[in-house]
Amino acid sequence: MPSTDLSNDIAASRDDILKQLASVADHPVELVAVSKKQPDERLQAALDCGQRVFGENRVQEAQEHWQHRRDIEGLTLHLIGPLQSNKSEDAVALFDVIQTVDRKKIVRTLSEAAEKLNRFPHLLIQVNTGEEDQKSGVLPADLEELIDYTRATYPGELKGLMSIPPVDEPAGPHFALLKKLADRAGLPWVSMGMSADYELGAKLGATHVRVGSAFFGERKTA
Repeated sequence: MPSTDLSNDIAASRDDILKQLASVADHPVELVAVSKKQPDERLQAALDCGQRVFGENRVQEAQEHWQHRRDIEGLTLHLIGPLQSNKSEDAVALFDVIQTVDRKKIVRTLSEAAEKLNRFPHLLIQVNTGEEDQKSGVLPADLEELIDYTRATYPGELKGLMSIPPVDEPAGPHFALLKKLADRAGLPWVSMGMSADYELGAKLGATHVRVGSAFFGERKTA
């Protein structure tokens, strides 16, 4: 069981984040608590204070965190890290939302897994708004083609777009671009904003923000 101090700290952080989101956005914003590399007691403290939506970067770690908790009412798991095609079936089995679709091959393998398991997580396409060579995500110029392909291929729902702006550039223009691209495609979900800039993301139209250290405190790596 988490200590009382830890539970109180995480509950207070969650309350602060929710209040800030409510103060800057005139629409609902889902707080996705990024639980990667968090020890079990911190996950339990988050659950104890009412958090039910979590984001994980890796399928295997997410299985270790959540497989034995999958029957918790209201638990919603988002994959927010890159997905290898050979992990598609595991991802479909565990996650409710996969935010990092970035190429046709992933759409195909997710579609095959969804049909096989009769389970259809919502999908978001990751957009490389900064057009960075080392970063995952489809380039804005290629987005429309991938949207069309996903809608034609995937048996579940394509719900929106996500992005991670370049660390050395202001986030605002990237958030504004992502919102514009989502609106143009008629996609209702926009996942943008992390611990340092979730308020800005919400202000510019995010429906989901992915918050790790501001929620849990500094991440433990052990």
